[in-house]
Amino acid sequence: MKKCVFSCLESNKLCKNKDCRYWIDFGEDLNCAFIAIEKNGEMTLREVSERLGISFVRVKQIQDKALKKAIRQIKKTN
Repeated sequence: MKKCVFSCLESNKLCKNKDCRYWIDFGEDLNCAFIAIEKNGEMTLREVSERLGISFVRVKQIQDKALKKAIRQIKKTN
């Protein structure tokens, strides 16, 4: 995990580093995807879409694309 995650957790303050690839606009999780996962564990696609502020359908599209990419990588290594 990144150092900033521990800093945000210790201070219990929102992350202000919007350039971070793990920054999300969700104050309940201190604007951090790592903290969201740590606090909530596995989440449904609906929960993810609410945190990211995008539609459920878009999250599903991203998931499908990531799975296809992972399968291609696995096939390359075998």
